[in-house]
Parts: sequence; structure tokens; C-alpha cells
Amino acid sequence: MRIIFAGTPEFAAGHLQALLADGQHDIVAVYTQPDRPAGRGKKLQASAVKQLALQHQLPVEQPLSLRDSDAQQQLARYQADLMIVVAYGLILPQAVLDLFPHGCLNVHGSLLPRWRGAAPIQRSIWAGDKEAGVAIMQMEAGLDTGPVLLSKALPIAAEDTSASLYAKLAELGPSALLECLTDLPHYAAQAQVQDPSLVTHAHKLSKEEAQLDWQQPAKTLEQWVRAFNPWPVAWLYSATQEVIKIWHTDVVTGDASQAPGTILSADKHGIVIQTSAQALRLIELQPAGKKAMPAAAFLNGRSEQFPIGSCLTGPHHE
Repeated sequence: MRIIFAGTPEFAAGHLQALLADGQHDIVAVYTQPDRPAGRGKKLQASAVKQLALQHQLPVEQPLSLRDSDAQQQLARYQADLMIVVAYGLILPQAVLDLFPHGCLNVHGSLLPRWRGAAPIQRSIWAGDKEAGVAIMQMEAGLDTGPVLLSKALPIAAEDTSASLYAKLAELGPSALLECLTDLPHYAAQAQVQDPSLVTHAHKLSKEEAQLDWQQPAKTLEQWVRAFNPWPVAWLYSATQEVIKIWHTDVVTGDASQAPGTILSADKHGIVIQTSAQALRLIELQPAGKKAMPAAAFLNGRSEQFPIGSCLTGPHHE
């Protein structure tokens, strides 16, 4: 088939790489987000997908939108059979979906209809899901609403962060996509319409919601810490009201007679804070302007930030 590939970050580049290595189809053009300023110098940086496309001398298009007729006419000129979309970042209007005989396929990082939207990998850890996966979906005008041609699941490990789960799904996605393309008419014919009663939404992450809330159970907070790693990173206000990022925690026995947010202990093994159920032990912390460090190193010279017996404030309880 003649295929147009649309994607932007590293996750998408892995799928393009798999298509190129497979060699069964003709990639006639690559669509990706416009170059963006990045790094300290704020120099314009090409996306991972653009860099890969240029290495393979593929035509690259970077429209600001696909809603205007000029962009749609340019897309039509490639006379592609199919468009494959992986973490592209632009909305595809109905006029674009209708351009291709086989429509547009999307590789989404969740087991649809669970976690439609922008941050499915993070939200699955955040919610304590037992498994994650990828879904190959026939695109419709709605957000991640189309019928699912193929799903592949994998367990979420107890120690998985968003970064580690992202890496696992970045391997699972390309193989699922190639499997789907080997017999597209078969998979399209048996595509499953998404059950509306099972839909959940994976809204974008915000720095505000990454603040630890001591009124939550310790297990929930431990999931939050893993979900928000590597961005935006879970954080708290110390007893001296300094913002401290939290990279690694575990759940330990607490003292139910103490109010949530109470510091139960602070030593080389970690800083233990009571929650609404059990206690959260802070193992790796990052003070402002410094690198992440073990609790023992943090407390060396900063013990006033976590005095035993004092109570930390949370987002709704200041």
C-alpha cells in the first residue's frame, strides 16, 4: 500500500522505523509537527519523526493545521491508500479521514475504550490498573472513538513508572501495527465498536495535580509518584514550605492515631509520612535546584524540613 505516516515524538518514530524495516509498503510522505524551540539555547528542533524521515529521504510535511483546503489538497496529491497516525498532535477533520480508501489508522497507548486522550500511559499507572497496552483503531472525527481492529495488552509491573511503561509500549506498538497491516481487510471487517459504558478519559497531566495529597491512601500516592515520573514529577511542601520533588516511594505501616500528613520518622531509611491509610515512605527526593538524592543525603543538613511530629499540608488542606 501507499502509506502516509503522521507522528511526532520518539514513540511515533519507533513505528515509522518498523514500517521502513518491514519494507512491505511504500511510505510516500511523512507528516509531523512544525519544528519547536528546545534546550537552553531555544534553537528550533526537528521532531524525532522528522529526523528519521530525512535520514531515509522521505518527503516531510509540517502544516500548522489540516483544517484548511491547501493542506488537504497537498495531502490528496500523494494519492495514498492509508494514513497511519501515531502521537501526531494535530486533529484530523472528516475531510482528511475521507481522503484514503482504507481511511486512517491510529496507534493509541491504551486498551481502548479505557483511557482515551492525551496521557493514557500515565493515567493507567495513576489509577492502579493491572494492565496497559496498545490499540490499533480506525479513526473517526471524535477523540479516540473509532472501532478497534487489534489490541495488545501487557501487565503493569509494581515498579513501572510512566517512563518504563512507555518504553514497553513503544516496543509493543510497532509489532501490533505490522500484524494489523499483514491482513488489513480481515482486521477491518472484525473491528470492535467501543463500548460507551467502558470509556474513561486520560486528560493531560498538570503540575498542580502532582502535589501529594495526604488525605489519599499511601498506595494511591505511591501510584501517583510512579505515574508522574518523569513528568511533571510528584511534589510536596516541606515543613518549611519548600517545594520538594519526590521520585521514589513505598508503602509502609503507619500510625492511624496520627493525622494524615504527620511525619512519623525521618532517618537513613527514608521519611515516613502518615496518610489516610498506611504511611508513605519517601526514598528519593529532589530539593529545588539540586539533583535527586536518597533520603539520607537529603536529611544531611536539611532535617528541619521534615521534623518528626509536624504535619505537612496538602493541596486542599492549607
